[in-house]
Amino acid sequence: MSEGGVICAGTIVTDYVVVVDQWPAESSLANIHHQTKTGGGGPFNVIKDLRSMDANLPLSIVGLLGNDDNGRWLINDCKKSNIDTDQLHIADDDTPTSYTYVISVESTGRRTFFNQRGTNSLLSDKHFDFKRLLEKNPSNLFYLGYLTILDELDRIVDNETIAAQLLKKAKDFGLETIIDFVSLYNPLYSKVAQLTLPYVDHLILNELELGFILNQSFQQGTISQIEQAARLLIETYSVQRTVTVHFDRGAVCVSREYDSTVECFFQGSFYLPKGYIKSAVGAGDGFAAGVIYGIHKKWPIQERLHCGICVATMCLKDLTSYGGVGTIEECLQLKDTFQFRTLEPTSVVNDLEN
Repeated sequence: MSEGGVICAGTIVTDYVVVVDQWPAESSLANIHHQTKTGGGGPFNVIKDLRSMDANLPLSIVGLLGNDDNGRWLINDCKKSNIDTDQLHIADDDTPTSYTYVISVESTGRRTFFNQRGTNSLLSDKHFDFKRLLEKNPSNLFYLGYLTILDELDRIVDNETIAAQLLKKAKDFGLETIIDFVSLYNPLYSKVAQLTLPYVDHLILNELELGFILNQSFQQGTISQIEQAARLLIETYSVQRTVTVHFDRGAVCVSREYDSTVECFFQGSFYLPKGYIKSAVGAGDGFAAGVIYGIHKKWPIQERLHCGICVATMCLKDLTSYGGVGTIEECLQLKDTFQFRTLEPTSVVNDLEN
């Protein structure tokens, strides 16, 4: 297959990003300083980042929207960005397009999400026609997110998730598969992961999601603990090529991409000046987009991690999920602007003081 492009599928939402001065205690008040409407969800954020990075990259998006203003707004926005929307389907009932209130604290950039699942809960394998997708827009990568919040695709049938069956079909069409999870626990989180990961080439997730899969907590974990957990997902949970875990301090990638030897790569995040961060909304998806672009370009893993850190950093300077991202050249220029942190085995993943 030629270099091709990228198909992004799954959770697509309208985000109402609300910036407040503080996170209030229950029954108290916070002041709203800014509010904006934007697209969101992993596939939408990733595909918008990829379009900003590369104006010529073939891009297709697959999802299910409501027959409402939000659904039409998302379709028109994609078309304006030259993204193939042939398989952005419209629900045949009154289920609304999924939407999320993203509450972001101004001083920290930390965000909290209130989501109406809407049509995302109804997205199923019947909404995917890979033959038609590839005839219209030749691609080599298929990204699906977020698992554990896509109700139909998370369903378990004959000891497989519907998502696993979908990923197998994508691989049959010659696509490398990439998935991401959502940072929201549910009792079937680990089970869904176990039944889906064997059909995944590249897994990209954060330390919270890693913990949900393994029924552990890594929020105060060390780099060494993250590495061992990622190795487990390769060696026991059967992820095929790479597991990349991102966190405040940087990222760890465990790979068996080139031969049977499992290798580990480390990359620190940037030291950023005070006031640089406007919002952390979309930063994780920005990191994923950078890594996906590196996979698409067949870059070495260390360069993929550099790209992921750079794209995520650009996201931090804007209130929306993708508005801060520039061209790939502009993203990578950040390597000459800021200094990378050094990751040590004992470094705590979310300690940004050092």
